Amino acid sequence: MEMEKEKLINGEIEEETNPVANGSPLSPTQKTVRTKLPEVEIHLYRRGKGPIDVFKSNLGGWDQDQLEVREILDKYGFKSIFAFSPGTGRGVPIRFNARNGRSMLSYKDGSVVYIDGEPQDSMIKPITKILFGLAVTTLLLTFLLKDTPEWLKKLNVSGWNFPPWVLACVVIVFTRMRKRTRDLLTKYGW
Repeated sequence: MEMEKEKLINGEIEEETNPVANGSPLSPTQKTVRTKLPEVEIHLYRRGKGPIDVFKSNLGGWDQDQLEVREILDKYGFKSIFAFSPGTGRGVPIRFNARNGRSMLSYKDGSVVYIDGEPQDSMIKPITKILFGLAVTTLLLTFLLKDTPEWLKKLNVSGWNFPPWVLACVVIVFTRMRKRTRDLLTKYGW
């Protein structure tokens, strides 16, 4: 402090280095401008129940007016989303571009959007229903029939007793997987 006063009294002038931010010196006339990204407030419902989440989402695209649909689908595990009104219910599906994941329709900055999502199907649920049905049918057949049927005894594949319900399970699971992965099989030439 005393040193500075002495320098001022003696009339010496020292250069001050400008503060450096992000590698470039800032001058007193240089100003930084931040632009506000357009965003919408989203009230998200699952099958009409909720809202499960209320959040703000930035709009994307060239004009900054498209909703990032694929991010919402991935984050919440939905297979599709729909326009929604808490009073009347689910509306039309929100369509999006397959390449960039943005909505086809445009939205205004600051608007409130109500969305209802349809969760993805689980593979476990239909398979457990099928297996439970086959198990009940097999138990009913074993209780109703006193002796093992002759056709069941003749079904002897390479020395094993091969129960027909296992074959039925394999056929059902294969057909369900084929329906789910139709595009995958056509891609590899099936």
